[in-house]
Amino acid sequence: MAAEAISRRALLAGCGLLALAACKQEAPWNSVAVKGTLPDLAFSMTRAEDGRAVTAADYRGKVVMLFFGYTHCPDVCPLTMANVADVLHRLGPKADAVQVLFVTVDPTRDTAPVLAAYAASFDPRVAGLRGTDNQLAVLARRFRVTYSVLPAEGSRPYTVVHGPSIYVFDRTGAARIMVPKFYDATADIPGVTADMARLVDEG
Repeated sequence: MAAEAISRRALLAGCGLLALAACKQEAPWNSVAVKGTLPDLAFSMTRAEDGRAVTAADYRGKVVMLFFGYTHCPDVCPLTMANVADVLHRLGPKADAVQVLFVTVDPTRDTAPVLAAYAASFDPRVAGLRGTDNQLAVLARRFRVTYSVLPAEGSRPYTVVHGPSIYVFDRTGAARIMVPKFYDATADIPGVTADMARLVDEG
């Protein structure tokens, strides 16, 4: 009888430890978790609104949403950014801890005034960034982003191609989640809002 009681206590203790371990596991994200698979945020670019040279260090302490696009984009970029603006609105006061960086892959046409106006049209917390060809290539390669710009030639129109993903970094600059597609009916605005609120709350 005593042995049976000891075994029961041991079983209950074991179950308690398993439950505690399960609690310590990270809860699933609505977006794609990339912690440990992508590098920290790092770049050297020029901010369109004031012409200031900035690096990732300037945004430490903020949860950063990084998106590559261009202002002449007819669909993916404006729809993505409109959804991002919706997320910021839904976050309420927590949105003040979020910084959105819109990196142009078409700096030839996206001059500083054009880019600054485009970014501000969505939300004051969106900053437009421009870089040299090398700065842009280094940043895109860091996060495995593909893009290409083909000037108009003959019957071929000016063509820009870029990846649609949003990369999200926590307050320390560590890559945490990725939103692969955020521009059509499948865009999970409530889910991304919950993910952003969770990152903000991490402090």
